[in-house]
Amino acid sequence: MAFPVPKGESWHDRYVHVRFPRDNPKVPSQLVQKSDSPIAAVFLGPASQLPPPPVVFGEPMQNVSPLVQMPSPTAVSAPRRGLGDSSAKVPMCSGSPQPPQFPSAPSLLPEASLSCEHSEVPRVSGLNTSTQDPTAWAEAADVHTVVSNGHVLAHKSTEMPVALDAASCKHFLPDPILRLKGVIGFGGHSTKWALWTKDGTSVVYPCHAVIVVLHIDTGEQRFFLGHTDKVSALALDGSSALLASAQAQPPSVVRLWDFQTGGCLSLFQSPMHTIYSLSFSGSGALLYGVGKDGHGRTVVVAWSTSQVGRGGQVVVLAKVHTDLDIQAFRVAFFDGTRMASCGRGSLRLWRLRGGTLRSCSVDLGEYCTLELTDLAFVQAQDGHRAPLDYTLYVCSRNGHILEIDHQRMAVRCIRRLLPSRTPGSSLPQKSTFSSGLGIAISSLSISPTVCAVGSEDGCLRLWPLDFSSLLLEAEQEGPVSSVCFSPDGLRVLSTTSSGHLGFLDIPSQEYTVLARSHMAPVLAISTEQSRGQLATVSLDHTVRIWDLATLRQLYDCTSSDEAPSAVALHPKSPAVFCGFSSGAVRSFSLETAGVLAEHTCHHGTITGLVVTPDGNFLFSSCSQGSLAQYSCAVSQCPVLCVAVNAVCQDAHPGPNTLAVSGDSRLLAFVGPSKYTVTVMDSASLNELLRVDVSTLDLASNHLDWAVAICFGPAALGHLLVSISSDKVVVLDALSGRTIRELPSVRPIACSSLALSEDAHFLLTATSRAIRVWNYWTQADSSCQVYIGHSEPVQAVAFTPDQQHVLSVGDAIFLWDVLATPDSGRSMPRVPLAHEVGPGPGQLEDPACGADRLPGQLEGAACGADGLPRQQVPVPSQGPPPRLDMCAMPPEGNDGTFCMSNEEELCKESQGPPVLVERETGGAGSAAWGSVRRSQGLFMSPLCHSWSSTRSIQEARAQPLARPDSYKHFTARYKASTVAESTSFPPEGAKQLHLRTVVGYNGNGRANMVWKPDTGFFAYTCGRLVVVEDLHSGAQKHWLGHPEEISTLALSHNSQVLASASCCSSAAARCQIRIWDVPGGLCQQLIFHHNTAVQALAFSPDDKLLVSLGDYGDCTLALWSTATYELVSSACLLESMHGVAFNPWDASELTCVGTGSVAFWFLQQRGADVNLQMHREPVPEEVGAVELTALCYGAAPLLYCGSSSGQVCVWDTCAGRCFLAWEADDGEIGVLLCLGSRLVSGSNTKRLRLWSVGAVPELRRKGSGARSSSVFMERELTLDGAVVSASFDSSMDMGIVGTTAGTLWYVSWAEGSSTRLVSGHRSKVNEVVFSPDESHCATGGEDGSVRVWSLASMELVIQFQVLNQSCLCLAWSPPSCGHPEQQQVVAGYSDGTLRVFSIARTSMELKMQPHRAALMALAFSTDGQTILSGDKDGVVAVSRLRTGITFRVLSDHQGAPICTIQSTSKKYGDLGVEGTDLWLAASGDQRISVWASDWLRDCCDLLDWLSFPAPATLEASGLPPPSLAAFCPWDGALLVCVGLGAHEEVVFYSLRQKQVVEKMSLPFFAMSLSLSPGARFIAIGFAECTLRLLDCMSGVAQDFTGHDDSVHLCRFTPSARLLFTAAHNEILVWEVMGHGCS
Repeated sequence: MAFPVPKGESWHDRYVHVRFPRDNPKVPSQLVQKSDSPIAAVFLGPASQLPPPPVVFGEPMQNVSPLVQMPSPTAVSAPRRGLGDSSAKVPMCSGSPQPPQFPSAPSLLPEASLSCEHSEVPRVSGLNTSTQDPTAWAEAADVHTVVSNGHVLAHKSTEMPVALDAASCKHFLPDPILRLKGVIGFGGHSTKWALWTKDGTSVVYPCHAVIVVLHIDTGEQRFFLGHTDKVSALALDGSSALLASAQAQPPSVVRLWDFQTGGCLSLFQSPMHTIYSLSFSGSGALLYGVGKDGHGRTVVVAWSTSQVGRGGQVVVLAKVHTDLDIQAFRVAFFDGTRMASCGRGSLRLWRLRGGTLRSCSVDLGEYCTLELTDLAFVQAQDGHRAPLDYTLYVCSRNGHILEIDHQRMAVRCIRRLLPSRTPGSSLPQKSTFSSGLGIAISSLSISPTVCAVGSEDGCLRLWPLDFSSLLLEAEQEGPVSSVCFSPDGLRVLSTTSSGHLGFLDIPSQEYTVLARSHMAPVLAISTEQSRGQLATVSLDHTVRIWDLATLRQLYDCTSSDEAPSAVALHPKSPAVFCGFSSGAVRSFSLETAGVLAEHTCHHGTITGLVVTPDGNFLFSSCSQGSLAQYSCAVSQCPVLCVAVNAVCQDAHPGPNTLAVSGDSRLLAFVGPSKYTVTVMDSASLNELLRVDVSTLDLASNHLDWAVAICFGPAALGHLLVSISSDKVVVLDALSGRTIRELPSVRPIACSSLALSEDAHFLLTATSRAIRVWNYWTQADSSCQVYIGHSEPVQAVAFTPDQQHVLSVGDAIFLWDVLATPDSGRSMPRVPLAHEVGPGPGQLEDPACGADRLPGQLEGAACGADGLPRQQVPVPSQGPPPRLDMCAMPPEGNDGTFCMSNEEELCKESQGPPVLVERETGGAGSAAWGSVRRSQGLFMSPLCHSWSSTRSIQEARAQPLARPDSYKHFTARYKASTVAESTSFPPEGAKQLHLRTVVGYNGNGRANMVWKPDTGFFAYTCGRLVVVEDLHSGAQKHWLGHPEEISTLALSHNSQVLASASCCSSAAARCQIRIWDVPGGLCQQLIFHHNTAVQALAFSPDDKLLVSLGDYGDCTLALWSTATYELVSSACLLESMHGVAFNPWDASELTCVGTGSVAFWFLQQRGADVNLQMHREPVPEEVGAVELTALCYGAAPLLYCGSSSGQVCVWDTCAGRCFLAWEADDGEIGVLLCLGSRLVSGSNTKRLRLWSVGAVPELRRKGSGARSSSVFMERELTLDGAVVSASFDSSMDMGIVGTTAGTLWYVSWAEGSSTRLVSGHRSKVNEVVFSPDESHCATGGEDGSVRVWSLASMELVIQFQVLNQSCLCLAWSPPSCGHPEQQQVVAGYSDGTLRVFSIARTSMELKMQPHRAALMALAFSTDGQTILSGDKDGVVAVSRLRTGITFRVLSDHQGAPICTIQSTSKKYGDLGVEGTDLWLAASGDQRISVWASDWLRDCCDLLDWLSFPAPATLEASGLPPPSLAAFCPWDGALLVCVGLGAHEEVVFYSLRQKQVVEKMSLPFFAMSLSLSPGARFIAIGFAECTLRLLDCMSGVAQDFTGHDDSVHLCRFTPSARLLFTAAHNEILVWEVMGHGCS
């Protein structure tokens, strides 16, 4: 035998000599066998990540499911050293001896390899002398490997795998048990690779680490398995015989495949760090690769592949390093040695000649700065044209098509493609270089007569080769990544960056989607059997429904604001439930594709979601530890019960967070801590069992904790728990005793597990592998391991028919279960733990057993020596600790209970209220949509009342969860703090006067009042009460509240206004301010509620004021308006949404809440007033709803709106509901009734007018009343959910407020709505002004650019860009020309820049100079150039006329640009040329100052300032922004804030090159603006304070009024006005003494 060794190397460094220990009885004789199939050996060490690199030799490999059968934990594995250990005793398989062949390859082999002897030596080309990728061999996906009893046996996989001996495998057949059937997904590393086969019947594309061949007619898939990381490039030769693929993980490994058989012909490491492009010559004899080396330089390599498949190897022919940017590389089809490449500012022609790669550049002239994205050689129609007749087409990101004569290396023609216009447009479809907004072309493909281009606007377009007209345009579902003509030229394959793959059939003009994909890891799955559907949620913010039979997508839902985290399909009805990161749980109908219900009872990310198999209950858990139960008997799925502090708060979203038994009776979860598992009754939520799993892990000295759980079949009674110490514990679900343990083979905990219905096979997911265990084998705990995922597997599950297995992570894999059902097979009988008594690992802990106190937590270490337990204890038999429950009222209550004095309550009820279980019937299988009573835990009724000043805290129940109702007020989250030290100016000396407030707080509830007879009109904006004259528009502002105002109430005589704000760090309790309307002064300040005030109301005689607390407060307070002292108060057992006085009797008032109406009666007893309450539940015919709104009609009628859109009418005298009708599709939040007309407003944005004149007559009919006499007169659709409304006495006209921050004037007679007050719904990012100061523009997070009239602050124009945020604005300077030529430039979060014409009210230009979000903009002084800075610190300089970015500055790269400002200077001033002086400030406390002359393309750095980093802000935890501005009164002076370690304003002289002055500040600045007139500086702070600093006198004045951090300050050009913004509030201040000084 010959084993060649290169010169200078050691034989032992290259080979591992393995001997069989013949005298060792532990080696089975079956390991030495003869086979017709080549045998290989694989060494798998006990690694926590992927196993080590190659020790495998193989012949051309087959495409089979990768499988490894793992040993029990007691087996001893061979040690590992580096890439392999030469001393490892790995038993080898021998056959007929024959010397192996070792072909040469480009580079050296690492430390060790293995030799094997066989009649046919398996070969992987280049293995013996090529450095291999560590993970390319680790799980060798095309090698079937079986590990059993500590020995390794490997063989080449065929369609029928070689079986082991009967002793080791008789209990686990077939082998393999899984086979990959289908993959849902596309891309992974890149979405540009999709290829046609030569016959045009199939498409080849990567899906992460798997290469898929999809037959487009039958939908069948076949796979190329072997890569262990994402595939970064693909290439197919012209005859579809060779397929080349590269994987992304450096150093990049390339595989060559026999495309027809699927065998791997060669595997070699490239000389590149990463490969991002592969190209074959037409014959397949040459392979070209483009990538990056370890230093980031571009590398081009040419390989010879002519001998592959003939026993030869891949040989490197040439390699070249270059600094060029190469985005596309193509081989000429007429000559395999000629190539072309393109990139940013680069177009080169290449040639391979004499073993050398040479290239030459094509002179592009003035177009040398273009970013070229793709290229293609035109194909000849007859195939016999000379090379000089062929043309090269190149496309650019600006829409240019360059026609290149490759023989002369010259540009023949340049065209610019424009998007198609609407009919009647005067703009042509193609234009010159400088006109129009070009298509951002990302890819092109050429047929003999047609050119196909894909662009970033999501369109696939077909043009003739002369580009005279647009032939066809197909809109895609995302930016197009690549296009490719089929061989016959009749179909165009296209891919998008959003994960879509499809083709356009040109003759029929039909587009077919072949594959869709999640663009981020899949988090959870859910399946159901009746419709054969699969639901998935992903980090890409989408919820998708798939057909399991065809693997096609049926539905998808995208949420841009919140990420879905859990999903569950209803087992019997066409509905899907989804949990989100915001804590919301929504149900969607798969028939109507609409939202059925939304619940917001959770405050943290939803971590688990599960439906009982019978479809009766839904359960959800969140990261804050709460567990919610819902009834699935009705489509609204009302909340039955919420248990807080029940589920482990350390849990991450996952499919095995919650588990329900197969008989729907038991619910299991990890909690309250991660060391315990709790089992509850699913109907009553009674805790049945709590098991402590915190045994001591001796290897790590840490306590074990539970990771995932699942139930076995109901007849078995098993609960499986995955433990952090890489094992699965099987518990008895009734007693909690340990039945047995399944050890893992890797030190990674199982993140997901599933047990088949026949309990024969257990699936577990660990890292990137799937393991299949024989559940009933106890003597040999072997398993089969399947690989293919390139990222950790998030979930595994059996399909409902048990015929397939699903695994999700980077993609969705569907596996066939090859085990044939055995009709005679029955579930084995295993004694349960409570039947056999304690066993190993089940000893009862003497310190924690029967002596444990009832209610004591079982997760504590209670051994005598203080150390954690090392055994699983017996669950405690004492009563479990009580969970915090938020629940519904008891069903059995008759609706009436009395209230005694507080002293009696304290005697009768010591401690917290008692939780009682409601008697329930069986959990029957009610039909979807039927009405069924709510089940769960409920609070027992308490009899209590209180005197006027007594404390009620001891009678409070546990804190309630937030109601699932939009009507309930929730304060907007703010990171700002309240200023402790301020310098308020004295009256008469203020330099600022608040002139106008722009916006209405749509987050408030009933926070607008209007009295038509007096004309009084008031609303809230943040913490301000705005009183506005509707005729003149003049405003008055009532200040005083420390926090956001939640609601308003106006007395009936219009003399008193009450306003309520939330509690805060500065105010421990809510403020209620009583304002004198004529004088505009605050008369009284009262406190009582602890969190927020939900509603206020005055009695009909204005002698009493009632205030209702929110869900966190749950109190009702009654105040005397004579003294504003507290008359009486009551603690509520459930949250209420609204309150109203009876207009006919001031001693009666009504509240509405969860499923009931509460009638309150006031009884005078001397000086005290007592409250008595009578509670009436909603009738069963209405359903389980929340009553969210109420108003009184004609005596004695009470109208109530519900969360399901119904209006219920109550007879207050009889205390009964006699009529209900469907008034809306969503929750009703506003009801108003006067005379015979009723107005309803809901969260569906609809406002409706109803005729209810016949309702008093219907009252006399009692329960027989029908709603046919109630009809809708009018309907209006507004811009948001209705939160406030006020109408005149005839209900003809009124004012309505919406959550969009708009107040509408409504006229029912005209059927119209007119905008009265409007503002941004989300954060305002910038304010800019026109040069003549007639208009201003604002840009917001909602993607809108709004233009306002500066005189009236009325909205004039609004430009809206969907799904983007407008982050910066700039208004063209006066030098741009006439006022009608004014433009506003806006920068967006996707890096695009849009130019809007004010006169034409249209967008004129869109360009994308940045890849990251734009943060700052500035015009040059001549208005022809725009400077833009992005989040990555890149500054781009672009010309607006051409849309070309001609200069990019990366000096600030790595930190976001906070400020860009440009000003003019005299030529030669400051010692530099140029007419423009501009600066850029970045978030790393650096400022660069530049002098430029853009017409001469001159830009020089004048100065560079670096400051030490300041401390972080306490509220946000982030450093303050770095802000700088040129001083208007001294052009050579810079004013900076947010720079340095201290809170100060820094004045820096550009002439003296030093800091000349500093002025201290109380806090770090968040915004800065310098007055062009007087020497004023406006500074905004995160402490909700605005400071005006007089630089002449040094006097500072502070002003309040904002409700959040003042992040924006801008003086107008005339310095007369100052605009400030905090979140979405805009305040306009008038500057006193604004003239120059």
